[in-house]
Amino acid sequence: MIQQILFVLISGAAIYVAAKAFLRIRRNILLGQDEDISGDTAQRWQNVALVAFGQKKMFKRWIPAIFHLFIYVAFLMTQVELIEIFIDGIFGVHRFFAPILGVLYTFIISFIEVLSVLAFVATVVFLARRNLLKVPRFWKAEMKGWPSLDGNLILVFETILLIGIFSMNGADMVLQKIDPAHYPDTGNLAVSSWLGPMLFGGLSEGALIIVERFGWWLHILMVFVFLNYLPYSKHFHIFLAFPNTYYARLKPRGEMENMPEIMNEVKSMMGLTEGGEDAMDMDAELPEFGANDILGLSWKNIMDAYTCTECGRCTSVCPANLTGKKLSPRKVMMDIRDRTEEIAKNIDSGDQQFAADDSKPVGKGNYDDGKSLFDYISSEELHACTTCNACVEACPVLISPLEPILKMRRYEILTMSQGPQEWLPLFNSMENSGSAWAIADDRDKWAKEAMGE
Repeated sequence: MIQQILFVLISGAAIYVAAKAFLRIRRNILLGQDEDISGDTAQRWQNVALVAFGQKKMFKRWIPAIFHLFIYVAFLMTQVELIEIFIDGIFGVHRFFAPILGVLYTFIISFIEVLSVLAFVATVVFLARRNLLKVPRFWKAEMKGWPSLDGNLILVFETILLIGIFSMNGADMVLQKIDPAHYPDTGNLAVSSWLGPMLFGGLSEGALIIVERFGWWLHILMVFVFLNYLPYSKHFHIFLAFPNTYYARLKPRGEMENMPEIMNEVKSMMGLTEGGEDAMDMDAELPEFGANDILGLSWKNIMDAYTCTECGRCTSVCPANLTGKKLSPRKVMMDIRDRTEEIAKNIDSGDQQFAADDSKPVGKGNYDDGKSLFDYISSEELHACTTCNACVEACPVLISPLEPILKMRRYEILTMSQGPQEWLPLFNSMENSGSAWAIADDRDKWAKEAMGE
């Protein structure tokens, strides 16, 4: 009874704290601007099935993809065993499903054990890739400090989870022969049926019970640690990959979002508007074009940042980064996430020094701390982007680093009237002559000549 009470109290506390953290991230994502999510629903679900569940884009690099698949499938299947642990913990029973499912139970747990062994192999491989082989994309400047530690910590956590599983199952296999009345027959499990006797066969019944309970508690406690760690880790993509792939843009890659304010102004200049909803209000304050902070980005852009796995595939294929320029698409997404966390923390503080209008409470629509995304992402990084979409194509969870880059460049050029000096002649030529090369001829002159007009 004491164990049941303890289990319920620990479970309730862990789930409550985790739920608060998950809701905090949801609130942070919604700090962004509204974005219209429309399009083919069937295509969206196909993206979820193939990209999020099926790991389709991971297999562009098949070696790490296979090892990642071991961990991913083991994580999914272990949730079946976790259901039983919750039932056992709450009701004070042991191996609740074993007598009910019989041979099927043996198959399911054996399958989980085989996957767990494969996951352990993958964990060792990934630790070696990060720390011994030192794969270059894991050693970029933005990966120093916490990002590097985070990547290693999660692999250590997975190893501890596996120790819990095999300690629990291994000792249980031996106890089934000693005390079958209290330890239901699970059949011969694929790994524990030989690993258990080999490791624990010489222990007394009391010691075996301690080992079994140690493994049981170690496993569930690590699950709770993992659950509460995720909101502060890049591994939150375990949850967000699914909605992120569902809400991913269905338009062709690189197609820029239309800006009604500019379109209407151009129509007005060309005399194409005659009142109505498209008419320009000459007394209205000019809108801000693009975005200079996360409050100007869309909620989908911020969700992208929280979904980022920090795998670095985007940066590893970025031609600007490959030629030594400062731009790293991964860093852009990490900076957006960090800036979002900073703003959310300041809003939560309720400190009026962060309010744009002192007469109103600080909040999403009333925030100004004197900083912006330009304090995180330099103009040099933004200007280096060639908009080639290599980063968008490479991302395994359909993140688009290009979108916030373009929005920030729009803000810099259209709102701040700044930008590289080399670009100004181009803008002036297009504005004055409609041609990038300052040639006054009509842009369709070549077509008319070809048609003999």
